[in-house]
Amino acid sequence: MKATSIQIVEILKKAGHQAYWAGGCVRDMLLGIEPKDFDIVTSAKPDEIEDLLEKTIPIGKEFGVILAIEKGHHFEIATFRSDAGYSDGRRPDAIEFTNAEQDAQRRDFTINALFYDPTTDEIFDYTNGQKDMEERLIRFIGNPEERIKEDHLRILRAVRFKNSYDMQYHPETYKAIKENVELIKNISAERVAEELTKMIMGDNPGRAMEELYEIGALEILIPELTKLKGLAQPLEYHHEGDVWDHSLQSLESLTDEESDPNPLPADPPSKELKWATLLHDIGKYDTFSSDQERIRYDGHSEKGAEIATKILKRLKFSQKSIKKVAWLIEHHMMVVPLFEMPDNRKRHWFLNPDFPDLLQLYRADAMGITPLDLSAYEGLKKLYRHEIAELRLMPAQLLSGDEIMKILNLKPGKELGSVIEDLRDKQLAHEIKTAEEAKAYLKNSKN
Repeated sequence: MKATSIQIVEILKKAGHQAYWAGGCVRDMLLGIEPKDFDIVTSAKPDEIEDLLEKTIPIGKEFGVILAIEKGHHFEIATFRSDAGYSDGRRPDAIEFTNAEQDAQRRDFTINALFYDPTTDEIFDYTNGQKDMEERLIRFIGNPEERIKEDHLRILRAVRFKNSYDMQYHPETYKAIKENVELIKNISAERVAEELTKMIMGDNPGRAMEELYEIGALEILIPELTKLKGLAQPLEYHHEGDVWDHSLQSLESLTDEESDPNPLPADPPSKELKWATLLHDIGKYDTFSSDQERIRYDGHSEKGAEIATKILKRLKFSQKSIKKVAWLIEHHMMVVPLFEMPDNRKRHWFLNPDFPDLLQLYRADAMGITPLDLSAYEGLKKLYRHEIAELRLMPAQLLSGDEIMKILNLKPGKELGSVIEDLRDKQLAHEIKTAEEAKAYLKNSKN
């Protein structure tokens, strides 16, 4: 991808245009992070970009943005421009094609306004972005309030960049963020969700949530979470602080790669696992009670799944993601009882494709507790790996769905699914070993 982006720059330059890498890829490169995308800025007009490159899509041609597709990779190529007016708090009312310096001046933060020519190894810095990089400063370009009013999402982007890259705010930037935080009410739910997800998927997600609370953004976006601040926990089990502290500590544990050298799953945590971890105790406020023995939150898992569903629907998450997050939260307290379940019930849970994430949520929950005790997690992880290894050796399903429907006179649906699951449990328990035995079992069940 990097080599292809250089080739695009070379094509544009050979045609007599200026062309540079821009924004995030330059920032990440200077921070020693491998860029995920390579955006390009150029003096070439949109029509000229389309003429020079073989496959393009005019995704934002009215704003000077063309998507180029080369060797299976996508590259956004934007013509140098200046913007005029942002009446909707997101998009410019009008643009004018200009030069590199004016294009840099229209951007949000100095660290995102650096240009780089990969063919000559030159950096073009019109906003002192390199100095701010050295001092780890998040600073708006020009007037901070004007930058925020152009695009209200920049309030959340400032929080994300500051924490993901372990930086600090320029005083005027921080002042403008706090004074204009109410503007985030005008941001679409989809853009908010995308920014918050990037926040919790990056480094220091707990600290980012803490800052969203501090500037008043969390009360606007997810007021249910703010109720966890100051919510007491039973001291005999929790020494880490209140439910808020526990939730953030759990979320932070998912970024600690060294704490579990052999984790499940092996891939980085999914966004659903991250959201489920952040919200896993969201039901404790509504279920708080205290008796002579201790503080309790009876039914908080089920209540939490219900509240999380409302939050994620409000943020316009997909039904698939909402369902998974809710499932993880609803069942996060049943991991330890698995030890006492019959083997067929254990296998039922282990075969669920989301079980590895449920186990990781249990670990994150445990990591958020002081004193730390991961013995149950390690024991269950070992049991899971052993059982899954055994299950992989098992033969395929003995009877097809069509065969089962014919024997029991069933139609496709939940009942058929239950029968298939029951047969599989019997097969795993070695109670049914052949197709003939399975057929006999089904025929007997009819009588």
